[in-house]
Order: sequence, then structure tokens, then C-alpha cells
Amino acid sequence: MSVYIPRPFAQREGDQVARLIAEHPFATLITPSPAEMRVSHLPLEFAAAGGPRGVLLGHMARANPHWQHLADGPSVAIFHGPHAYVSPSWYGDPAAAVPTWNYCVAHVHGPAEVMHEEGEKRALLATMIERYEGARARPWRLQLEGRALDAMLEAIVGFRLRVERIDAKFKLSQNRSADDRERVIAALRAEGYAEAEATAAWMDAYARGS
Repeated sequence: MSVYIPRPFAQREGDQVARLIAEHPFATLITPSPAEMRVSHLPLEFAAAGGPRGVLLGHMARANPHWQHLADGPSVAIFHGPHAYVSPSWYGDPAAAVPTWNYCVAHVHGPAEVMHEEGEKRALLATMIERYEGARARPWRLQLEGRALDAMLEAIVGFRLRVERIDAKFKLSQNRSADDRERVIAALRAEGYAEAEATAAWMDAYARGS
């Protein structure tokens, strides 16, 4: 499985890709199977340890048959960053342009496998709960114990995807002039919705290398 990436939009800077995965952890996981492709939407955690290029860690409901096919072939996790429509009217020469869409995505490829150690699965849950609850004024904590905790853990399947390849595409008007990019950034910030503002912020940060 590959993605079309014209040269101006190819992203090879590891820190930019890491930022995309960290800020947009809700991914689309795709795994081949004999009958059809298996697709699940779920948050994934990146860990540098566990492989030469790191691993992605996640879990899904045991009732989801996807996990039974993780060994059928390499999976790909698609992380979707900010995206927004770009109007030709924002360019210096609107007549010489066409409508387009700016966006950032990362396709993370590698073999996936089920976690067999309960301790590893519990550690993953603790990490994810801390990440999404830790900064709250009144963070929720897992309070289940004994048989109730065992039943909850039995209802989910943890897995890891060992990263072998990352295809990242940052389409942020790099093929336009600097003046056009500034016009697009200003226009997106004036659009009045969150994705447009986020896309403008990424364009600005990308242009400045931050």
C-alpha cells in the first residue's frame, strides 16, 4: 500500500512527523485479511523503544475481529493531521490556479502482533489514561479491582505495530510562492473554523521550520 507524494510535499523530517502523530493520535488502522481489508479507528501511542524505528501501541475490543487478522500481513496506521479547503481566489493570480486542499498525513507501516502479557496491556492502559486525564483538574482514575478489572482487561486486546516505514505527506502550499503562502495562511485564519485555523498554524510553523 502506497500513497502518492509529489516531491514538494514529501516530509522526511522526523520531528515534524512525530509532532503529527503526537498531536493527532486517533488513527485509522488497516490490516489485510483473506476475505477483505480490516479497518479500525482508534488512538495509538508511539514508543521509541521496541524496535529500530519504534512501535505503535494500541488496543481494541476483543469482539472486534480485526485483531484476529493482525498476523495476516503488514498493517498501516494512517494519522490525519489538520486539513482545509484552499480557494484560488486567495492567490495573487486566481485565474491561473484551481481549487485544492491542504493537509498533513502520515502512513506508518509495519507488522502488528497481539500483546500476550497482561502486565503489558495494563501498562498501556495506564499510559493512555495518564496522557488523556493527567492534565485535568479532576482526572479520572481506573478504580476497578479484582474480578471486575480482570473482566475489563479480558474484553480488550492489546497490540503493537513495529514501525518499518513511514510515508508522510505535508501538502501546505510548498508549490506556491512565498507571497501566495502568506495569503493562504491569512485567509485560512479568517475562515472561522477550527480546522482552517489549525492548517494555517501548521503552514506557518512548517515555513519557519518549527
